[in-house]
Amino acid sequence: MPGFKYLGSEQSKFILHDILGNPPREDILGMLFPENGGPFADSSYAFIISYEETGYVKDGEADKIDYNEMLSSIQKSEADENTKRMKNGYEPIHILRWAQAPFYDKDSKVLHWAKELQFGSEPFKTLNYEVRVLGRKGMLSLNAVATMQELPLVKANISKVLSMPSFTNGNRYSDFNSSTDKVAEYGIGAVVAGGILAKTGILATIGKFMAAAWKFILIGLVAAFGVIKKFFSKKKADSLDDPTAVTV
Repeated sequence: MPGFKYLGSEQSKFILHDILGNPPREDILGMLFPENGGPFADSSYAFIISYEETGYVKDGEADKIDYNEMLSSIQKSEADENTKRMKNGYEPIHILRWAQAPFYDKDSKVLHWAKELQFGSEPFKTLNYEVRVLGRKGMLSLNAVATMQELPLVKANISKVLSMPSFTNGNRYSDFNSSTDKVAEYGIGAVVAGGILAKTGILATIGKFMAAAWKFILIGLVAAFGVIKKFFSKKKADSLDDPTAVTV
């Protein structure tokens, strides 16, 4: 699409793993930059694109979730989680506010939200803008990393970004087969709260821009299962079929 440039899987893994020192991730599909941006450009952002084989995520609860209450509950759990982080040698992480309140587009099956984060005593704030495109067997994930100064730029382009990815025929959300397909153990709200991450105990790698370059760090923030359980109950999953194809 005009106005953007895309790096494929191997190029993205080289930047994320070899240059920036992140742990290897085989689920990386690519990276999306503004046309005038890049991995080492100042005043820019990038969407890291990956695919999560979660199963079919039911969206019936989307209109019933109190996201402000959710955020408040997660913030109350920070002290305990940050104590664990610091014992393991990581700096504390504070979720300050929704930089973009969670919103689910039922027609396009796209969920997006953004958090304003602070890492330790860093003087600047970090933007983590999340997009999930729901499919038959999982979710396409686009995770934008930048400083909060780039939020207006991200918002100015988010509608274009949301219009790019789509699932191939047979793998779209509407192609779900209740007789054969796996159903995810959580719904829309748990995706935002961190339901996926409760299993692994690790928040996905994100980065922060520093001056004219990136400084990526591994986050060891454990999702507070008690907080998540307050909002959502798990469902028993069936077996998983082959990975879903997506286009960007």
